[in-house]
Amino acid sequence: MAVLAMISVSACSQSKTNGNMDNKILVVYFSATGTTRQVAEKLAKVTGADICEIAPSQPYTAADLNWHNPQSRSSVEMNDPQSRPAIKAIKEDVKGYDVIFIGYPIWWDLAPRAVDTFIESNDMTGKTVIPFATSGGSSITGSVAALKKSYPDIKWTDGKLLNGVSDKGLKTWCNKLGIPTL
Repeated sequence: MAVLAMISVSACSQSKTNGNMDNKILVVYFSATGTTRQVAEKLAKVTGADICEIAPSQPYTAADLNWHNPQSRSSVEMNDPQSRPAIKAIKEDVKGYDVIFIGYPIWWDLAPRAVDTFIESNDMTGKTVIPFATSGGSSITGSVAALKKSYPDIKWTDGKLLNGVSDKGLKTWCNKLGIPTL
């Protein structure tokens, strides 16, 4: 029985209840190497949000992520605007949330195509969606502009690049957005 319980654990988990009961918050993230996951976990902790991973059905290997190779999986996906890589089923129902943070690494100045798969699989009309990203050298501006253009019915904020951000930095950013922190 305990083994079955462990197997049925989803990619989403519940965190502490958010301080503002009027805004139920979800942190959703895609992370191929773990960098964005670390930021997402910090963000969920400081906001008391639930957290959920956008996990590809087939995990990315180091070879898949080699952006120097035009035939690598990530290069092929990012060069095809219609690419929608398969993701694992997400058990969290976004309908129950008012605010959704979406985190991702910057790939080719964009959000990875798995983020598009997630967005197109979930109705976020009327939700406040706050993008955040990590990157080795790009800003978040291009990716947010592309998301806003592709999904105009979503209520987007400008988002923020959160490389190496501290808990205090996250709290300051959230408070500027009107998101309560713990």
